[in-house]
Amino acid sequence: METLIENWVMACYTDDVPANGGACVKLGDEQIAVFNFSRRGQWFATQNLCPHKQQMVLSRGMIGSAGEACEPKVACPFHKNTFSLLSGQCLTNEELSIKTYAVKVEEGKVFIAL
Repeated sequence: METLIENWVMACYTDDVPANGGACVKLGDEQIAVFNFSRRGQWFATQNLCPHKQQMVLSRGMIGSAGEACEPKVACPFHKNTFSLLSGQCLTNEELSIKTYAVKVEEGKVFIAL
C-alpha cells in the first residue's frame, strides 16, 4: 500500500481569489493557479503554465463545467484548450495535460498540497 505524504502550504487568503475566477500564487519556484469555483462551492489548484504555448496564463482562464458529468474545467484564455480541474487532462487535445493540486480552505486561508 502506498502512503501519500502531503505538505500543506498556505497559498493565499480566500479574499485574494475572485468568486468564480482564479488568481496566480508563487510557491517556491512554481506559479500555481488557484480557482474559487463558488457556483459549485469548490476550490481547485493547477499549474499556471498552459502547456500548449508555454504561457503562464491559466489563472486568468474561464472556469465552467463539461459534459453530462459536469466535470469542472478551465479554458486557457488564449487558445481555449480546456483542462479538467480534477485530473489535469486536456479535454480538447489528448496530448496535453496539466498538474493539479489538492486544496483545502480553513479559516479564510487557502492551502495547497505540494
